[in-house]
Amino acid sequence: MSSDSALSRHDQLRHWLAEHHGLMPDSLDLRLAADDASFRRYFRLVLPGGDSRIIMDAPPDKEDSRPFVSIGDSWYDSGLPVPHMHHRDLEQGFIELDDLGDTPMHHHLGSESAPATLSWHDRALALLDQLQVRAPADALPAYDATLLGTELDLFKDWCLGALLETDVPSSWPFLRQRLIDLALEQPCTAVHRDYDAMNLMVHDDQLFMIDFQDAVKGPISYDLVSLLRGRYCRFSAEQYTSWISGFHQRALTDGRLPDGNAFDHFRFQADAMAAQRSLKVLGIFCRLALRDHKTRFLARLPHFLGHLEDSLTPWPAFTEFRTWLDAHFKPRLHAELQRQPLTGSASS
Repeated sequence: MSSDSALSRHDQLRHWLAEHHGLMPDSLDLRLAADDASFRRYFRLVLPGGDSRIIMDAPPDKEDSRPFVSIGDSWYDSGLPVPHMHHRDLEQGFIELDDLGDTPMHHHLGSESAPATLSWHDRALALLDQLQVRAPADALPAYDATLLGTELDLFKDWCLGALLETDVPSSWPFLRQRLIDLALEQPCTAVHRDYDAMNLMVHDDQLFMIDFQDAVKGPISYDLVSLLRGRYCRFSAEQYTSWISGFHQRALTDGRLPDGNAFDHFRFQADAMAAQRSLKVLGIFCRLALRDHKTRFLARLPHFLGHLEDSLTPWPAFTEFRTWLDAHFKPRLHAELQRQPLTGSASS
């Protein structure tokens, strides 16, 4: 985007806001709040009375904001804590939202065993219960075999192929299909798809969900493992099992899981789902580093490799692939990360 076109778009945004608030465009207190990994930008508008709003600028030729608006309206109407949309113009790609501040949940986290870390994850799990019980799922796109497989192939294409320049092991086809099958056999709920401490904002001591535009109808365990095996913490096996068990019991009680759903099998499904997500994230981070030149994301690969190992190790069905990870993948990845410039931090 040229500077002239950027300036023109910024002027369009100012005129749009001025019209809605009865102000002169030049009088608006409008400042850049954040850039997104996509083409979206976020501004903070401070109104004359002191209230503030977040303005999403999503160029319609590059970003389709309709899913964000549709899901946001549906979840807000369902009583879920998401930012209220005060004004929207999908033709121009402008949306005015509640200002939830600048404090995502991960800013409150300490070590994996710190009381604050555990408490905030308890609260995030309680919110996940609300999401799965309240959010309508039928209108959402299906998290189907094609999408699950496409995500898994990010590991094959970007982590193995592009970064390490190595072939998939002989155990890959079985693992890939098994992870897809175990995801599809689970009961379905609304799935945020990036339910992580980065996308849970703390505002007035309450958690709010953001970045839900990729929500789908899919496996009940996906958001659960997205949170518990996310980018900030690697919890002990005991703590992880305790949280999974509590979720399982609550889901049985309120009907999200059918009667007779055995915990051992649910734990197997959840670990398989966590493995699928870890493989996807490994591929995405490699793509961000190699295609988009954001090499800081390579520094996060060992963390998600740890999640992958934690997810596969308890289960004999995955022994062959787990053995390959130890013997071949880990040494090659370690050597490559020693060679790569791991600048910056990917934790934010």
